[in-house]
Amino acid sequence: MSATSDYPGEAWDARERIRLPHLSAEAYVCDTDRVALTNIQKIPLLPQVLRKFHELAMDKISYARNSAESVRCGPRQYPTLHRMVKESCSVLHIAEPELYIRQSEVMNAYTSGTNQVFIVLHSALIEHMTDDELLFVIGHECGHIKAGHVLYQEIGRLLLPLLEVIGQATLGIGQLAGIGLVAAFYEWMRQAEMSCDRAGVLVCQNKLASLSGLMKLGAGSSRFDGEANLDAFLEQARTHAETVGLEGLSKALLFLLYNWQLSHPQVVYRAKGLDEWIRSGAYDRVLQGNYLRDMTGATQMGQRIRCSRCRKEVSSTQSFCPECGQDLHPERAAGAGYITCTGCKAKLAPGTRFCPECGLSAS
Repeated sequence: MSATSDYPGEAWDARERIRLPHLSAEAYVCDTDRVALTNIQKIPLLPQVLRKFHELAMDKISYARNSAESVRCGPRQYPTLHRMVKESCSVLHIAEPELYIRQSEVMNAYTSGTNQVFIVLHSALIEHMTDDELLFVIGHECGHIKAGHVLYQEIGRLLLPLLEVIGQATLGIGQLAGIGLVAAFYEWMRQAEMSCDRAGVLVCQNKLASLSGLMKLGAGSSRFDGEANLDAFLEQARTHAETVGLEGLSKALLFLLYNWQLSHPQVVYRAKGLDEWIRSGAYDRVLQGNYLRDMTGATQMGQRIRCSRCRKEVSSTQSFCPECGQDLHPERAAGAGYITCTGCKAKLAPGTRFCPECGLSAS
């Protein structure tokens, strides 16, 4: 595969990677992801959907199915892949999820489970990607965990198709309202993927491998891999909007006919988004230590809180209780924001009393 002149000096070999202690997901979550999730959380139907998700035990069903169909990685089985997930978790500062391999010719990976979180890699990825490209994919999945995406992803993958098929009979809501909820979830799922591509490159710390991994997700892998050219792919991504020439009604029809139900953005848009984020300097700033810190450990697998209504213990990253639909963070509505260290000016999560960087009190 030909490299690209836009990212000179990139190494393709294994090396010690920069750790990002107390990294907040806010350091890589894109604005469109944040806005789309906020729109979902404002939908009155959401608490009802969450209750139904819990009643149907979809989380347990997903875990039981996967543990019967896939092979778990660990120190004694597929230890190289196990080391990759440990490396990813060390960089992003999260607890280690379970990692599985599933036989499939589709190049894909996903994260599932809200109580027992696990990552699944399809065998085609392992067959056709380099170690650094795989680390990008695993880092992407760990980014979902760090950002607290997993519960809503589970709903999108497992419950929304059921809602589409059965409509009103499934959740007791009107079919038109159900379609609106489905569309909102799919939009958020696409934006969450854009965020976690950034997490993937922060873990991989190889910009070439991250972008070539995206190219392989679009083109697959074949005996012509040696003729792939990352420069040409990036040129395609950067000029796509101008070269296709769609606007107005034709652009709207493309979305309505083909794109609105996509769970992932099209690969060219993913490459463009990641390329722009890297070239903006945000990637380098994070690796240099200039990033928002979260001292609460509030990840999908981290800090837990109890619902004030039903007392269920859930991840602090969740906005609504999956048992009863209660708002778990009413303080957010009051405009609670981040605080600043009085000494080094690092941005810290609410509730932090002393800065871990310099030891001074937080404002």
